[in-house]
Amino acid sequence: MVDATIYVLDRGGLEVDMNYMMEGHVLGTHDEPNPDIDYGEIPVWSLVVDHPEGTILWDTGSHHDALKGHWPEGLVQAFYPHDAHEHRLDDDLNEAGFDIDDIDYVFQTHLHLDHAGGLEFFDGTGVPVFVHEREIKFAYYSAKTDEGSSAYILEDFDHDLNWHVLHRDREQHFEDMEFVRFPGHTPGLTGTVIHLDDERTLVLTGDQVYMADNFEDEIPLGAHLLWGKTEWVDSLRRIKALERRHDAEVVYGHDPEQFEAMQPGWGL
Repeated sequence: MVDATIYVLDRGGLEVDMNYMMEGHVLGTHDEPNPDIDYGEIPVWSLVVDHPEGTILWDTGSHHDALKGHWPEGLVQAFYPHDAHEHRLDDDLNEAGFDIDDIDYVFQTHLHLDHAGGLEFFDGTGVPVFVHEREIKFAYYSAKTDEGSSAYILEDFDHDLNWHVLHRDREQHFEDMEFVRFPGHTPGLTGTVIHLDDERTLVLTGDQVYMADNFEDEIPLGAHLLWGKTEWVDSLRRIKALERRHDAEVVYGHDPEQFEAMQPGWGL
């Protein structure tokens, strides 16, 4: 168990069709072939883990200029970042009592546009940035070709960064804090298991699990946001096994209700 404090940073929200969050969330029927779309807002957030071995920023959110040309128009329309301009990473850190210079390490679950947009603040700083080998390869492959996933923006992660590349499915670099690869949403998506000193274990799934329905009802992610369904199911089984083994709290990537409940963080 580690004496760590975890701060939740509100990084704004995305307005989306909930069919992106859950496969087949709204389906037509014979009598109602064109049902109303369930269109709502999901949270974007980062964490600051104040760990005895250093201060770790967990994901860096959307870029603050997402609406001003940093995101292509098609992605703006799909995942409307309505308040990104109000959530510069340095400002959100300041609100939690931190400066960019206070961050000793960055951990990226993956490099999609709503998770890697703040990496520019670490350009040339030498701050170690953890990311999985499978993720960084897939991100560049996607951004540089017409294949892969359209949810990567090259300008988010193509910086002078001190990459610390994870190669295995499980790696521990800090006491009682393990990085665990959960492929499915992307091939290199990596979550975190952290054992806190109040005998609480957190399983941070990242976007392997968006919302409670994905986890509890095992509804896959939808609308082209699933790199591998078989891998996603296997990862979901691993997360549920971790939950049982450690009586853990499972933290989803974009669940509005859970996001409100987990404010302001753990150990505060």
